Amino acid sequence: MAKWTPRHEAPEPLEGPVVATITGGTILWFVLFLAQLPFYGWFDDHGHTWWLWTCLAGAGLGLIGIWYVRKRDAAIKRAAAERENALDG
Repeated sequence: MAKWTPRHEAPEPLEGPVVATITGGTILWFVLFLAQLPFYGWFDDHGHTWWLWTCLAGAGLGLIGIWYVRKRDAAIKRAAAERENALDG
């Protein structure tokens, strides 16, 4: 069996509005948590309280994600500025 080798290089990764995407997802998780909160009794009676805590965990992890992607975005911009300064200077 022959080893598969790529015929061309992989494309560059797509960069989009990462901070906005993560922020939107975090807000969505928190809104879902708040929307389910009035029905806590029903969820508790049917053994589905994990739905609420999953939404809250998603919002909490989203906050960590926002912090991470903001730092990443700042580092990418800082590196690009340093490269530009090195080319100019």
